Amino acid sequence: MNRDGALYGSGAMALGIIGLGFGDFALQWQPVPEGAPGRHVLALASAALMLVLGAGVLWSRTARLASAALAVVYLGWVALHGPEVAAAPTRVASWLGVAETLSLSAGGLALFAMSGGTPDARLRLAVRLIYGVCPLVFGLSHFAYADFTAKMVPGWIPYPLFWAYATGTGHLAAGLAILFGVASRPAATALTAMMACFVVMLHIPRVMASPGSHLEWTMTAVALSLTGAAWALRQALPPSQPSGALAFDRVGLDR
Repeated sequence: MNRDGALYGSGAMALGIIGLGFGDFALQWQPVPEGAPGRHVLALASAALMLVLGAGVLWSRTARLASAALAVVYLGWVALHGPEVAAAPTRVASWLGVAETLSLSAGGLALFAMSGGTPDARLRLAVRLIYGVCPLVFGLSHFAYADFTAKMVPGWIPYPLFWAYATGTGHLAAGLAILFGVASRPAATALTAMMACFVVMLHIPRVMASPGSHLEWTMTAVALSLTGAAWALRQALPPSQPSGALAFDRVGLDR
C-alpha cells in the first residue's frame, strides 16, 4: 500500500467513479465543450482511466507509473483551460482551474519523484516551484470572490467573511513559503490540514444535503485530490531547507 499517495489516488478514483456514475466530465475541471463529437464516450473513457490510475497509485508496485500517468493526464486538462485563460487573462477565475489541475499534476510528479529509490533533487525542486505558484492563485480567488467564498462557509461557523479572507491568507502564505523554500514542509503540512478541513467540514455536508448533485460530488472529489496533492508535495520535500531566492542552492545537496 502506498501511504504517501493514498489521498491522491483516492481522489482520482472518486473522480473516476463520479464520472462513470453521471456519465460526464468533471465539469469546469475538465472543460470539454458540450457539442464535442463523441463527448459521452470520451467522458466515460476519461472516468475509467482516472479510476484505474487512481487505484494504481494506491499500490506500491504500480505507484510510480500510475503517478506519472496521472501527472500527464492532469497536465492535459491544464492545457484545455488555455482558451478560457486567453479569453480573459486578467480574470482570477480563469486561472483557478489552471492552478487546481496544475497542482494535481505536480502532486503526481511529487509521488513519482519519491518512488524511484533515491529521490531526484532536481525533479523535487521543479515540483516545488510548479506547485508553489498554485496556492497563490487559490488565495487570490478568496480575495477576488470573497462574498462567494463566504457563502461556502458552513452556517454554524460565525463570521464567514473573516474565514474567507483568513483561508485566502493561508493559501498565499503557504504558496510563498513553498515557492521560496522557507519552512516549505511545515507550510505544505498546514496547507494539507486546511484542505482536509474543507473536505470534512464543507464538502461532505454539502454532498449529504444534495446527494444527487453532480457539482457537489465533483467538488468533494476535487477537494480530496487537492488535499492528496498537497500531502504528496509535503512528503517529497526535505525535512529542512535553506532559505534564499527560490532556494536554487538546494539542487544537488540531497544526492
